[in-house]
Amino acid sequence: MVLRGEYFSDQALDVGMAEISLIPESELIGKSVREIAFRTRYGLNVVGLKRDGIALEGSLADEPLLMGDIILVVGNWKLISQLGQKGRDFVVLNMPVEVSEASPAHSQAPHAIFCLVLMVALMLTDEIPNPIAAIIACLLMGKFRCIDAESAYKAIHWPSIILIVGMMPFALALQKTGGVSLVVKGLMDIGGGYGPYMMLGCLFVLCAAIGLFISNTATAVLMAPIALAAAKSMGVSPYPFAMAVAMAASAAFMTPVSSPVNTLVLGPGSYSFSDFVKLGVPFTLIVMAVCIVMIPMLFPF
Repeated sequence: MVLRGEYFSDQALDVGMAEISLIPESELIGKSVREIAFRTRYGLNVVGLKRDGIALEGSLADEPLLMGDIILVVGNWKLISQLGQKGRDFVVLNMPVEVSEASPAHSQAPHAIFCLVLMVALMLTDEIPNPIAAIIACLLMGKFRCIDAESAYKAIHWPSIILIVGMMPFALALQKTGGVSLVVKGLMDIGGGYGPYMMLGCLFVLCAAIGLFISNTATAVLMAPIALAAAKSMGVSPYPFAMAVAMAASAAFMTPVSSPVNTLVLGPGSYSFSDFVKLGVPFTLIVMAVCIVMIPMLFPF
């Protein structure tokens, strides 16, 4: 929202309003604006609070913040945009188009495009591993001052990194202890005699079932070695099975814990667990049907 008036007309590119909400994992849930020291901590003013679709009246300074509350803040666009990155406590719900006009570094655009093109070119040559090419591009972005170190550090979602790193030893333990072989044997008993298409469907169902209880990222890391072992047992290409795992892990529609996005909208949308099941199961079945048909066409067995 652009602020108008005698003062704000000159400051429209610098000052504005936006709605924010606490994420479910925030440590600030249950604390008031005064306890958080919101203005001192974030440099923004809280001017409104909406709970369950109803705007609260009166003094908001001592009102405890709950998950799903919509908070209206006013202040500098740059501070508002940074709010969603500080400690991962908030998500900014409606950053308006004015923000992109207020603070982009237009002079660095050619450098950013050059870094992107260079990264793609290095990846296409196959001479340099893709992660190294991406790191080179990131370092050049910093060298050309397209992004500062603090912004780059805050852009990394550390919980996801820790989750992936933590699941890798677990997947390795399954391989070392024979857990993968046991799961693959069970899959072969169920669908191995009916060809790779049936195995593809079994992998998708198993991956979707695991995704009911853990995040999609952890599901993909856990299921990848099982998919590769199943392909080896059947003597077929591992690519379609690996792609099925990737798609099944991405089709995380059935529970709030399947994906951070689901968890994020649970509170503000006033959804229940059953809402995700009712809508998620049909969508998952549709994705599975499309994957079973399309994946072998794009990645033959």
